[in-house]
Parts: sequence; structure tokens; C-alpha cells
Amino acid sequence: MLSDAIFSIKNTTDFNEVALRVFRRQYTHNHTYQRFCNLLGKSKTAVKHYTEIPFLPIEFFKKEQLLSSSKPVQKIFTSSGTTGSITSKHYITDLNLYEKSFNTAFNLFYGDVSEYVVLALLPAYLEREGSSLVYMAQSLITQSNQPESGFYLHNLEELASILRKLSQQNRKVLLIGVSFALLDLVENYEVNVNKETTIIMETGGMKGRRKELTRYELHEILSSGFNTPMIHSEYGMTELLSQGYSKGNGIFYCPPWMKVLTRDPEDPFTLLPHAKSGGVNIIDLANLNSCAFIATQDLGRVYADNSFEIIGRFDHSDIRGCNLMAL
Repeated sequence: MLSDAIFSIKNTTDFNEVALRVFRRQYTHNHTYQRFCNLLGKSKTAVKHYTEIPFLPIEFFKKEQLLSSSKPVQKIFTSSGTTGSITSKHYITDLNLYEKSFNTAFNLFYGDVSEYVVLALLPAYLEREGSSLVYMAQSLITQSNQPESGFYLHNLEELASILRKLSQQNRKVLLIGVSFALLDLVENYEVNVNKETTIIMETGGMKGRRKELTRYELHEILSSGFNTPMIHSEYGMTELLSQGYSKGNGIFYCPPWMKVLTRDPEDPFTLLPHAKSGGVNIIDLANLNSCAFIATQDLGRVYADNSFEIIGRFDHSDIRGCNLMAL
């Protein structure tokens, strides 16, 4: 099965082979993506390497039901947005793919989740039912099977107390949260943690809640507040079923079935060499049943070891190239 091949990728040769298989499947079954490729003159047989695969502008997740499967939709993940704004919708026909992706990646980067107490500074599932991040956090909390694991967005005092207790007990802890909530915690409570056993992981999320900070500024405040040298980060979005992780300094790594490339901001169909700043393109092969090849609105750099960093976003709301296709 193609899904098995995705999570068995070991090297660049494997990645290229599986990416081409996914591309041909999506070209055949995802009619929006097929029309986009045809407008670029990229047929199913013309593409010979993953770097030649067209990247669909992420805006299409706001406009189209992007499906590469005829199976019924099990879940719709939606982006958060201000009142009246158009949100992205990711139609999921196989939740097992998402669960396999985040569980395998977490195990790859951090080990067995059952060894951790998982504390989430995120909205609880019923408050934000369409969030893929909350879905993942709920699953990790359940799998951790620790009595203290749970959502604490509305109970910072209890969370601070639990963090202090767990640190004294030398128990492994993952505190994962949106940036503004982590800042609220360190600004209002004393939460020096055991830096040997506690992972503080921010997931972004400042827009509209607090003054925007650079990642460096954010990590400096959190590092001081939690008394830990490194702040981890999660890079994900509604339109993806995989995550990149950073264990410090804002440098992210992908699981084997995910790859980040950069494009020329002035020419969206030209890929850039390593260490050059450009628009972020993502291949997420876990997006088997939607679209795995996405041109995001983020700006970043990719390095020779395939690590990457995010340095900002495009100032304008639409990516160049979106107007190639009016649907």
C-alpha cells in the first residue's frame, strides 16, 4: 500500500520514488490540482523528480474541497480565524493517516509518549473541535496515561503548581502551548522547571492576542521565565498532516516523509539553493488523500542537512501564482 510506503521512507531515493507515486495519484484523482498542473504544462508523465512537482498555493484550501480520494470525509480540520474571515478547510478521509503521522514523528523526535506527562496550554477539544493541533494534543494526552496530563489553558495557577511538583519528582514533562498562553504563565507565576526532564514547546499563536514578537524574543522571555536553556517549537498547520520539530534555536527538522524547499519570491516556479531566503514549499506525503504539495505563505531558509527555519510571512495575503487559475 502507498500509505505503508510513505512511513517506510529511509532516504532521498525512497522519498523521490514515493513522492512521484503520490503526485501521479493526486494528479489523477484531485481535479483541482490536475487543472493547476495542466496550466503549468506539468502532466503526470512529464514530472521525473520531486523538485519538478508543482506546488499548489495554500489559498486553495480556503476555496476548494481538495480531495484525492473517493472515500467519505471523516473529519474537517479548520484554521482559526477572525470573525468573518475565510478559514482553510482540510478534508480528511482517513484519520489513521494523521494519527500514524504524528505518533511516528513524535516517537522519532522524543521517544515514547507514555513516558511523559503531557500538559497542554491549548483550547480543550470541545472548545476547538476543528483544530488538528488540539486533536493531536488530545491523543498524546490520552496515550500518556498520566493522571496529571490534560488541558490547562484556563487554569494557569494549577498548571504552575503541577509543573513545580513534577520537576521536584524528576518526571518527564512535555508542556505544549500557544505562545501567548506560555507568556501569560511565566509572567504571572514562578515556574522554574527541571531543565533535564521538562520540554517547553511553543506552537506559535500570537496574532490578535498580544504584541507580535520575533521567535528569538519569544524564546528569550520563555527561557528566562522557565529557567531552561532551550525552548522547543512545533511547526504545523491545518493544511498539513505532519509536523516539523525544533529542539532549540528555531531550527526545525522534518520526519522522513516531509520535506521543505524554498522558492524565489519573485518567481514562484523557481526553487532556491540552500541557505537562500524564499517562500516555503512543503511536501507532506501524509496528505495522501488531499494535496501533498503546498506553496505556503511563510518565508524561510533550508540548509544542506534539510533542516529549516521560518523567518516570517509574506506581507500580502495572496501568493504570486494564485491568479494562474480561476475556479
